[in-house]
Amino acid sequence: MDVDWNPAIAVAGLLVGVVVGLTGMGGGALMTPILVFFFGVSPLAAVSSDVVASFFMKPIGGVVHLRRGTVHLGLVKHLCLGSVPGAFAGVLLLRLIGKEGNLQEILLIGLGIVLVLAALAMAAKSYLKLLARERRRARGAAPAPERTLRSVPVRRLPTILVGAVGGLVVGMTSVGAGSLMIVSLLLLYPSIKAGQLVGTDLVQAVPLVAAASLGHILFGDFTLGLTGSVLVGAIPGVWVGARVSSHAPGGLVRRALAIVLLASGAKLLGASTGMVLVIVIAALVGGVAAWAWVRARHGEAPLARQQRRRREAAAAPSPVTPG
Repeated sequence: MDVDWNPAIAVAGLLVGVVVGLTGMGGGALMTPILVFFFGVSPLAAVSSDVVASFFMKPIGGVVHLRRGTVHLGLVKHLCLGSVPGAFAGVLLLRLIGKEGNLQEILLIGLGIVLVLAALAMAAKSYLKLLARERRRARGAAPAPERTLRSVPVRRLPTILVGAVGGLVVGMTSVGAGSLMIVSLLLLYPSIKAGQLVGTDLVQAVPLVAAASLGHILFGDFTLGLTGSVLVGAIPGVWVGARVSSHAPGGLVRRALAIVLLASGAKLLGASTGMVLVIVIAALVGGVAAWAWVRARHGEAPLARQQRRRREAAAAPSPVTPG
């Protein structure tokens, strides 16, 4: 079906664009279900138009992160070696399967499970890091030095495989350029900060989405009116989101990532829009309250940190002035 200019779709594109810029993911996992369930767009048309719209969204966020130095170019290169041919192959495979095939549904359910588990894993990882800091303080050890982004070595073969699988999935479903890549990169490169992962993912997604877009324009169900409606809102949205993520503290970006992962996974697993909204609110309110309580118990609350710094300053030897 062809879709003319629709201002409501533009507003949806704006909201999704902010999420994409902030977290590097969420475009396909959010926009495709919105187009299908709220605007009655056929699934294949939604996938095709969303992938083509992403081709214009990703470079805007990527440029912001490149200017901030939050992109690992070595990772980008190796991810693209797998993702570009994988994306084009995914579109061709989708065309061969056709609308009657159920592989898309199976892929989306599997991806939904992965996203929910990834959100829980991010929360567990933050708690384990908090415990590690507490143990270092108990031993009187200095905090572990942070590695610079350029010093992180590239794991070549696993990174290329991640790109290939992610490209195949995004070519078939429009979901995966951010969702699957971010989850995989979190596991492969735990020392890289969340904001740097977002920037790296946004840049590597440009050639990936270009290959998928070409495939959908040639073989998919791309409609200009639908794609244009999405882009009118998404382009300014992704710029705003990328600006925030490139400047924001790592903790804020990690929390946003976890919530979007959880919401996207729940939606892909069949949760209603109302239930997804309840999950997001519960994660925001309950998660913040629970994390504040955990930090307070382990001496990480802001007041506890101030008191600890005062004690350390008082215990430090006074500098000796030359007589």
